[in-house]
Amino acid sequence: MESGRHSLAKMLVCRLWMTISRALFAEFLATGLYVFFGVGSALRWPLVLPSVLQIAITFNLATAVIVQITWKASGAHVNPAVTLAFLVGSHISLPRAVAYVAAQLAGATAGAALLYGVTPGDIRENFGVNMVRSSTSTGQAVAVELILTLQLVLCVFASTDSRQTTGSPAATIGASVAVGHLIGIYFTGCSMNPARSFGSAVIVGKFEVHWKVPGLPGDQVNTGKQVEFQSRPVVLAHEQGICFCLLRSSGWDP
Repeated sequence: MESGRHSLAKMLVCRLWMTISRALFAEFLATGLYVFFGVGSALRWPLVLPSVLQIAITFNLATAVIVQITWKASGAHVNPAVTLAFLVGSHISLPRAVAYVAAQLAGATAGAALLYGVTPGDIRENFGVNMVRSSTSTGQAVAVELILTLQLVLCVFASTDSRQTTGSPAATIGASVAVGHLIGIYFTGCSMNPARSFGSAVIVGKFEVHWKVPGLPGDQVNTGKQVEFQSRPVVLAHEQGICFCLLRSSGWDP
């Protein structure tokens, strides 16, 4: 009797581990592909410079393909902001959310490293690191990232809500990402995804500048050129997006 219970418990643990590991690998793979194709579309080749429309379409198609592939395995979060929103909305547990974010950051770094390795040195430049435009203030960057993150995460919630849709959310989420890039590129390069910003910043060795908070000692801003996309706009914007998603998941219908 005791042996049977032990075998049953062991079988359940194995099945649980297989499910979790599959979900984590899906998040790792999805975020890596997202960064590889998305950042790759923004590289400045001398013969054919990328346009805003080209970048937006690439992020759109990459997102749609990735979501279609992984949404049944892991929910296709592909974005720490989305994962945190699901956590705050009580759709996933804290340990699962932490594991998802770790997998996403690792996948983004791997995708950026792969892209960096296959890209000629003279093409890399800033390697797609998000930047606040010199004419854009910190407050404006916060507002833009807030709106972009809000519409994306609300779209994810609505598209994956079984009460509202029975089809694949791939096309809808892809369109949401494209809309964000069509606007956000002009202001901040369009982050919308902390993992996407994280991967590029780490690979080019600008991690310490990327997360520097404006106003602290040693903070330098070059008003004549593009400046690094710094942590305050990213963090505040994603926190606000998560708050709106909590309202949405609690029954508030915008």
